[in-house]
Amino acid sequence: MRVSRIDTTFERLRGRGERALVPFFTAGDPSLDVTERLIVEADRRGADVIELGVPFSDPIGDGPVNQRSAERALRAGTSLVRVLETVARVRDRVRAPLVLMTYYNPVLAFGLKAFARTAVDAGADGVLVVDLPPEEATDLAAEAEVVGLDVIHMVAPTSTSPRLRLIGRRSRGFIYVVSRTGVTGERADVPQDLAAQLKSLRMVTTKPICVGFGIAKPEQVAAVGALADGVIVGSAIVRMIEERAGSPSLVDDVTRFIAELKAPLRKP
Repeated sequence: MRVSRIDTTFERLRGRGERALVPFFTAGDPSLDVTERLIVEADRRGADVIELGVPFSDPIGDGPVNQRSAERALRAGTSLVRVLETVARVRDRVRAPLVLMTYYNPVLAFGLKAFARTAVDAGADGVLVVDLPPEEATDLAAEAEVVGLDVIHMVAPTSTSPRLRLIGRRSRGFIYVVSRTGVTGERADVPQDLAAQLKSLRMVTTKPICVGFGIAKPEQVAAVGALADGVIVGSAIVRMIEERAGSPSLVDDVTRFIAELKAPLRKP
């Protein structure tokens, strides 16, 4: 059975009694050069898996913060090709697996076979296509399997038991649990039914489970980390990048925050 860099990472963390921190950056916001520096420094400060959002013109799954970041990145000339070039430039300098988070249009326009091969050649470890349900992902999954690219799927609070089983079978690397209905964005609390949601999922899969949407503070990270294998933080990081655009301390400020988010996930 193929073992990916993502598999190895979760196995290592499990052996240490740790949980994974998965920070999200919109690639190209405020520039690809800054994104490159953020990736390298986030890896150094404790990020276990790094998600790179490929900016898209109609990000229906994203809230206002991430939508604005995608608009800025697109205005700066960011494209799927340029994101893959960025991955290639940083791959030898980071240990953390790199996961592309995208919508289907750019992948389909690139060509499924060409995308899977180019992504792996660049050094990407996985891809999560937000608007591609597992029932429609067979062609991409086939091309990805050939070259060793993990295709990650999302579970929603509304997912039925048969759908949980399907996603448990189809996902590679880890399963992305959407903690609440709606779009991305910071929230003040952790959903009360999250534990029950994760229990239902664990009944049908042994794959790592990472929870995202609405997690923004170390105390929320700690609460989710007590239940899941990994915690995904996106909008809080993207908002900080937006607020510090143009500041010479941007990379240091953001990655210091990432270190603070990782702290409660380490073994006491």
